[in-house]
Amino acid sequence: MTPQELRTFCLEFNASTEEFPFGPEVSVFKVLGKIFALVVLDARPLKVSLKCDPDEALRLRKEHPAIVPGWHLNKRHWNTVTVSELPDRMVRELVEDSYDLVVAGLPKAERLRLDRP
Repeated sequence: MTPQELRTFCLEFNASTEEFPFGPEVSVFKVLGKIFALVVLDARPLKVSLKCDPDEALRLRKEHPAIVPGWHLNKRHWNTVTVSELPDRMVRELVEDSYDLVVAGLPKAERLRLDRP
């Protein structure tokens, strides 16, 4: 997956936005103001930090060397993924899981508005 493909995918979700609160080099993808992905799109190798269920985060880290605790993030809830070391399909699933986890924490009215009860 290329940086542009990752960026495009993150922006395909309902109400997702790209912001730069940590400087112009760090893309922060949010849904209704809540972060679901952080990435430096011109970094090599390309890495993305994603929110994850704590138990699932541990399992993924054990099974995949390309998935490590979130860099400069709460390591219980965030993983950093080296994109080139995983199949595109898996990266997409991890991004979608992160988005869904963030949406699940939103008030019910906002979840319904996003078609994610």
